[in-house]
Amino acid sequence: MQQLEKQFHLNCTADDVGRYCIVPGDPGRVESIAALLDEAKPIAWNREFNLWTGTLDGARVSVCSTGIGGPSAAIAMEELHRCGADTFIRTGTCGGIDLDVRSGDIVVATGAIRYEHTSREYAPIEFPAVPDFGVTTCLVEACEYLKLRHHTGIVQCKDSFYGQHSPAASPVSYELLNLWESWKRLGVKASEMESAALFVVAAALGCRCGSCFHVIWNQEREAAGLDQEMSEDTSAAVKVAVEALRRLIAKDRAQ
Repeated sequence: MQQLEKQFHLNCTADDVGRYCIVPGDPGRVESIAALLDEAKPIAWNREFNLWTGTLDGARVSVCSTGIGGPSAAIAMEELHRCGADTFIRTGTCGGIDLDVRSGDIVVATGAIRYEHTSREYAPIEFPAVPDFGVTTCLVEACEYLKLRHHTGIVQCKDSFYGQHSPAASPVSYELLNLWESWKRLGVKASEMESAALFVVAAALGCRCGSCFHVIWNQEREAAGLDQEMSEDTSAAVKVAVEALRRLIAKDRAQ
């Protein structure tokens, strides 16, 4: 692709982007995340990509939304990497699967099921979607430091939100329902839409990436008649991402 002065979708240049990036899905969450940085300023907002850059402990950090799903998440990572970024933390929302995962909990992904298509254009299906160990360690340490109830484990990634929530309406309901039962039996913690693509794209680009999620709801707990309340306050997961990034920055400097 022809090299452009600005990235085609993000409308940014290398001067606009930090080495470290926090990548939420929702563009509406970017400004509040950037407020936790020092001297954060808006760079560009095009389509689903809202980009701000500031500093954290003296290191340049960007916050960029990815929109929903693997295709736009991969675009964001590709273009941020072309501008010099090499470390990514996804912070977003998920729905619980394992019965112990409750609304308001934090899930730190140790791997992702590639039930989406974007990652297949970067690696064969036999290649696992796993986060960077160092980033994941910092995310777990951040949860412990902040004294937040959290879980580590595999998450399921899909392309269709309603394939999860209304599978019986789909002409391929037999496949969706059978696979969902498999995820439950395998102890999968939660379902979301971006991490599988981000982990595989990061591997293809030679980048570091990890993910942490705020649990909004657990449909399996609901089906089992277990008590829960919907939780849409994502601030705890954001604090985990920022604290983890502080630790990564410190470790990178020490090395």
